[in-house]
Amino acid sequence: MKIHDIISEIENFAPLAYQEDYDNCGLITGDRNAEASGVLLSLDCIESVVDEAIENKCNLIIAHHPILFSGLKKITGSNYIERTIIKAIKNDIAIYAAHTNVDNVINGVNYKIAEKLGLVNLKILAPKADLLRKLVTYVPESHHQSVLDALFKAGCGHIGNYDHCSFNTNGTGTFRGNENSDPFLGKPGELSREAEIKIETVFEGSKESSVLTALIEAHPYEEVAYDVYRLSTRFNKVGSGLIGELKNGLEEDQFLALVKKSLQSECLKFTKKTGKIVKKVALCGGSGRFLLKNAINSKSDAFITSDFKYHEFFDAEGKILLIDAGHYETEQFTPEIFYDIIRKKFPTFAIRLSKIKTNPVNYFL
Repeated sequence: MKIHDIISEIENFAPLAYQEDYDNCGLITGDRNAEASGVLLSLDCIESVVDEAIENKCNLIIAHHPILFSGLKKITGSNYIERTIIKAIKNDIAIYAAHTNVDNVINGVNYKIAEKLGLVNLKILAPKADLLRKLVTYVPESHHQSVLDALFKAGCGHIGNYDHCSFNTNGTGTFRGNENSDPFLGKPGELSREAEIKIETVFEGSKESSVLTALIEAHPYEEVAYDVYRLSTRFNKVGSGLIGELKNGLEEDQFLALVKKSLQSECLKFTKKTGKIVKKVALCGGSGRFLLKNAINSKSDAFITSDFKYHEFFDAEGKILLIDAGHYETEQFTPEIFYDIIRKKFPTFAIRLSKIKTNPVNYFL
């Protein structure tokens, strides 16, 4: 098995196109065509994690946080980033990062937090726009269904809880091939008027290559006419944060206790209590400060995230119970996502969850 076989499964789950502009997801060191001897899963890739990979004969580390966010001008081992990269390269260990792309998919990082808390009725807090595309193409009546089936198989036609979605219009297509053409219908040099069906359907932008390949392979025409449009429609399966509901509402103290226990937090920072029963919960693993207004506007009773600064706690304005549970604490379950993806596809492959707690923050209690 090649390293690219494993990382392809991660990218099928969370395409790299879903990462934020500032991020650096993907293969950071190593050869994707090398044979994989074992994979080590961790939240962070630091020196001790590379040592653990060496000890367990794993030549692939999949981490949530990229060890590199920006370019290095020197690699002399002067800091932990450089030392980690040097050690990985010397020992032929590939490092792969799946960060905000896994944050942004509905079954990703935030889903794991919701699962630990027992939340139901989950949906994206801030869905992203510009991720969907509309395909418009024209097929002869004889191949209408076969082309539709190929497009659906490639990932077209998903809208919310529905699949196989399309709109089809009957019409007449005109064309004339030159002396070098080999038309499926008509003859070279003659104007053809053929009964055709216009197909309109939507797909995720990350699947454009496979969709167009499927279209061209299934279509009988020598030259396939099609258009792809970028849609500003928000995509409710990709975006920042998550909203869910508790099966039974809790008093605020009870909810704080649930969060502390579920996320294994040594302590919680939170705003003044609102006095409301907590039923609807917004959350975002890692740094979710930018989603506070979204959480308030969603009418959530509480918002769980991390990395709030002192004055930013005032921004809750008594409208929501804001809980800063810690960056590591809200993302620590991410390696479980990688484990489930790889184990499902490669049930006999050597997969290890790192035993190293990489949290750089300590608490004096």
